[in-house]
Amino acid sequence: MAPREERLSRKTVAFVLAGGRGSRLRELTDRRVKPAVYFGGKSRIIDFALSNALNSGIRRMALATQYKAHSLIRHVQRGWNFFRAERNEFIDILPASQRYDESMWYRGTADAVAQNIDIIDSYGIEYVLILAGDHIYKMDYELMIRHHVEAGADVTVGCLTVPRAEASAFGVMAVDGSDVITSFLEKPKDPPGTPDDPEVTLASMGIYVFRWDFLRDLLIRDMQDSNSSHDFGNDLIPAIVRDGKAQAHRFSDSCVRGEDEPVYWRDVGTVDAFWRANIDLTDFNPELNLWDRDWPIWTYSESVPPAKFIHDEPDRRGTAVSSLVSGGCIISGTEIRQSLLFTQVHTNSYASLEGAVALPYVNVARHARLTNVVIDRGVRIPEGLVVGEDPEEDAKWFRVTEGGVTLITQDMLDRREASK
Repeated sequence: MAPREERLSRKTVAFVLAGGRGSRLRELTDRRVKPAVYFGGKSRIIDFALSNALNSGIRRMALATQYKAHSLIRHVQRGWNFFRAERNEFIDILPASQRYDESMWYRGTADAVAQNIDIIDSYGIEYVLILAGDHIYKMDYELMIRHHVEAGADVTVGCLTVPRAEASAFGVMAVDGSDVITSFLEKPKDPPGTPDDPEVTLASMGIYVFRWDFLRDLLIRDMQDSNSSHDFGNDLIPAIVRDGKAQAHRFSDSCVRGEDEPVYWRDVGTVDAFWRANIDLTDFNPELNLWDRDWPIWTYSESVPPAKFIHDEPDRRGTAVSSLVSGGCIISGTEIRQSLLFTQVHTNSYASLEGAVALPYVNVARHARLTNVVIDRGVRIPEGLVVGEDPEEDAKWFRVTEGGVTLITQDMLDRREASK
């Protein structure tokens, strides 16, 4: 019998960078960091990176936090508390704690790792997987780590294949015929093509694999460089491309999907992108399969009763068509179409929602009509409010995006009420 192949994930720690505000999400990140923003009816954005790591066999994780981290930390403590320390499993939460200098918070993505070198040393691991905590995708990291080892690389960079016309918004790379990176460019005006297709470009996903001993030495040198911005994409990766071996790993080689499902990755960093990705889940066959029992997205689930639909009169019927309605919701005489409702959303008679993404604990009063909206957590929609039919009127009180989506927060409604 052939010996069983050891999973490299058992020798790896996933270091998740979860400190960025995500200012393009506007008021959705006024009270929470971007990775803590809700997604998909019951999850948070951070759950995708953490679930990928867990499903890949990685049971040692570190989470670097900084901006308004309370919501994120509380979610992780409640939803990810099943690791067993006696089996050497854990999620360490590593806030920016000025460990090296009382004037220094995390100065960049590489610095967030560098300031925790002593903690990572204590883990006794061989490989470090650096992850961004703010993207929506499903990926088997074991395949990427194995590619890194087999290629003998100093760093392996997770890459998306994007059209050249769209690649200027990314950090991109030129590669040779073996996908060894020959140059790494940050948001170039003329992105390079690939050897197999000149019309597409490889764009960085912000996912990196290193041997820990190699990265450790690199971080120590970078901390001493006063000219460095202490960032993986700006400083460390270009230096490795120049002086060592950097390998590209194509996302399509490790994306978790069904036989007929497309490669799926989304940066939900704008209100329009956030709304679109959530509404896409209401499609008959959504591109992101949240129903996959072989690769579940783990999260914290509140103990709530099932969703409830009440009233059955011609103009007062609780219905939902092409929609996702989470537990604890009460749809009382409301018509809901192509919408996504998070936990404990309550709607009242004669209201209507179409293209609505309602975060937890939203209450919609009678006769409200809401179209193409994102409603922040805990908002109380007043009786008779109409949004989504008159963009100029909406823009007086709410955030209306270029794509025609209206973001509603309680502060905006309070200002509107106070002006009357």
